[in-house]
Amino acid sequence: MSEERRRELGESDAPLEHDLQESFERTVGQGAERLHRTMRNILVTGVFGGFEVGLGIMAYLAVLHETGNHLLAGVAFSMGLIALLLAHSELFTENFLMPVAAVAAKEASYTQLAKLWGGTLISNLVGGWIFVWIVMVAFPEWSTVVSESAHHFVDAPFSLQSIALAVLGGSTITLMSRMQQGTDNDVARIVATVIGGFLLAALPLFHSILDSLLIFAAIHSGADISYMQWMGWFGYTLLFNVLGGIVLVTLLRLVRTKELIQKRRAEAPTDPDAARNP
Repeated sequence: MSEERRRELGESDAPLEHDLQESFERTVGQGAERLHRTMRNILVTGVFGGFEVGLGIMAYLAVLHETGNHLLAGVAFSMGLIALLLAHSELFTENFLMPVAAVAAKEASYTQLAKLWGGTLISNLVGGWIFVWIVMVAFPEWSTVVSESAHHFVDAPFSLQSIALAVLGGSTITLMSRMQQGTDNDVARIVATVIGGFLLAALPLFHSILDSLLIFAAIHSGADISYMQWMGWFGYTLLFNVLGGIVLVTLLRLVRTKELIQKRRAEAPTDPDAARNP
């Protein structure tokens, strides 16, 4: 189909479909909004994100303790991601598609991206650490099931399988964010969230934040797991979560919207940091 014909069929005169352009504008706009937040807002939003993922961990452990069924527990975990969605908090691994698209479109800088990633990652872990400590104090009877869950991760050898699980963890939650961002229908967003939560927790895939909270909960309960063991697992999981989210989802999306990115870059100010107030 010629470019002229594509323009006739859509409301936009852009060389891509009108719906794609609307989705692109929403993606870049939301990414830029996140990137131009103050560090205080990033940290507070990230702490609440840790609390809400902790809520999902609480639901996961409750169901797993009562039923022993990982599939049902995975569905229960999605409650935490639904809370994250409805409360407009943030998870580190949700910040791949939209912020990276905003940087690619020169709506923000790499420095702002590093600030968002670093601040959200640290505050997610701190908020989650606090929340799961409260959970384990409230429900000490879950200590056996949380220890078994945590050992699944820290005892996993660094292997091709572990890398694949971490890559899938990063790509799954990034695709979930993409589905949420691609619709204005709240029911559809919740369905996408349940799908993402189920896949992450039920399989289980390796996810740097979600599974870190399980490991923290096990440490709080007195399991024979150390923070050094957590760090060994966390290091490579974080790396391959990022690669999975960026390479398998974000980069392909940027290639699909290449013309729109080039147009935005041409219109953007020279200094992205000066485009908006920090």
